[in-house]
Amino acid sequence: MNGSTTFERRQNILRLLAERPGLRVTEMAETFHVAEGTIRNDLNALEKDKKLRRVRGGAVLTTQATPDMDIQTVVGQVSIKYAGIKQRIARWAADTIIDGDTILLDASSTVRFMVPHLDAYKRLTIVTNGLETARQVARSTTHPVILVGGMVNRSGNATTSLIGLDMLKNLHIRTAYVSCVGFDLQAGLTERLIEEAQLKEAMLSAIPRLVALVGANKIGAVSTIPFAASERITHFFTDSAVSSEFIAQMRQAKINLTVCGENTVRSFTGEGDKPHFTIGFANQSEALPFAIDVRHSLEHAAADVGNIDLVVADNQLSGEEALRVADNLIQREIDLVIEYQIDYKAGNLLMNKFQQADIPVIAVDIPMVGATFFGVDNYRAGHLAGEALGSWVKAVWNGRVDHLLVLEEPRAGSLPEARIQGQLDGLQEVLGTISTAQVHYLDCGNTSAISETAVAKLLPTIPDSHFIAIVSFNDEAAFGALQAARKANREADVAIVGQGADRLVQKEIRDPQSRLIGSTAYMPERYGAKLIELALKILHGESVPPAVYMNHVFINKANIDRYYTAVD
Repeated sequence: MNGSTTFERRQNILRLLAERPGLRVTEMAETFHVAEGTIRNDLNALEKDKKLRRVRGGAVLTTQATPDMDIQTVVGQVSIKYAGIKQRIARWAADTIIDGDTILLDASSTVRFMVPHLDAYKRLTIVTNGLETARQVARSTTHPVILVGGMVNRSGNATTSLIGLDMLKNLHIRTAYVSCVGFDLQAGLTERLIEEAQLKEAMLSAIPRLVALVGANKIGAVSTIPFAASERITHFFTDSAVSSEFIAQMRQAKINLTVCGENTVRSFTGEGDKPHFTIGFANQSEALPFAIDVRHSLEHAAADVGNIDLVVADNQLSGEEALRVADNLIQREIDLVIEYQIDYKAGNLLMNKFQQADIPVIAVDIPMVGATFFGVDNYRAGHLAGEALGSWVKAVWNGRVDHLLVLEEPRAGSLPEARIQGQLDGLQEVLGTISTAQVHYLDCGNTSAISETAVAKLLPTIPDSHFIAIVSFNDEAAFGALQAARKANREADVAIVGQGADRLVQKEIRDPQSRLIGSTAYMPERYGAKLIELALKILHGESVPPAVYMNHVFINKANIDRYYTAVD
């Protein structure tokens, strides 16, 4: 594929991703004989055109690139029908994986679409009877793969006999991810071929958690032989073509159900004596670790409460998208919305929509007039980081600062500006006033890539400066600045503090050589429980304060192990 035009290369990238989901940037660069940076530019352009979605290390196709009803996507050598639907189901099912676990993936095409999302985890062991699944995991991740031995089936993509089961006896597999030919509440999960059903039943017998990935077209169908009863299912993922009657049946059967639509995801829990509420969560972005951790904590909290149906959507760091999401959530007749969006200018328009629909609003981290605020105590969080940076500069650089870089996010409005002002005040309280001529304000764009670009452009303009302090809007910005300094071989010239202390920067904070010296913790993993508690008070008509803040602590190398466990 050497010598192709940019257009041809990008079309070929889409074809390759359809054939082999889970491709890494390095593999694509080798295939097309171009630099990795060129491939990243291609992926960014294709993502902007909504042809694919970036995941860690590579990309996966969107439903617009793989129409749901077309028999056009190829995984291995097998044509996949309903590819877009299967991608959506697999993408959300992958979120239930717990890092460090041993998991079983069956040989189905639906489960195989989970493979591109496995690289987001640091430490997994994958067990599978799928030959193509094993190849893709080995090719696109660093996780060890254990292939269940036995006879190869007629299609050549899986083992189906019971010969290799002895090897599973000493493995502690926590969760199995499986699909089926048909599902019925009475019959359970069923398969067409007896030998496949027998192998699945035997593999699942000692696994405590069973996650089923089943398209709506398979619901109500009963095939030759069952391999798992309905009551064995821990979580059931399907698509938005599912009927309301089926949702009611699953809730009555007390089976956790997630319905994966193109723009929203609805989670339902089993019915209980308490009244059920439907809560919408418009997440800031499904590309940011902090926002993903907030969603995870919210999903866990909703499941723990048991009487909340959660509808999840992605605002994609866009005010325009947030307005479209709001319309979608209102159509779902939600009882309350938790709004997490970046563009303060969209706030009044969003509030108008929800107030017209008589839907109460909790605004996360970015305030909205008329909404209950939840999240960051911005000035205090910033002040903690500024003080810590000042103390570090005083101890290591004898208090000298040649330049101060301020990585801000203008779209976020006045309250998040307070976290920047807090950092500036805290820093100068320790070091004294820093001249405005030494201060550089840069737009971080709320992403590490934009932050890295901005800092990379500035560093060559101050070549002789070796004492550069950097304060940041969030950890994405801090990490981008660190990457820019490293690539310019100037990490020793900088000292950086972040905001969030999320998993993006925890490894850096632990590294004694890293110049990302610390970050104020916002504890996104604790947002969910507090948000659900606040939401239920509002829904029950109880009085709540206008603002509820998280407690903050500055995380550095000395104290990080008290708050977060290291993951190798």
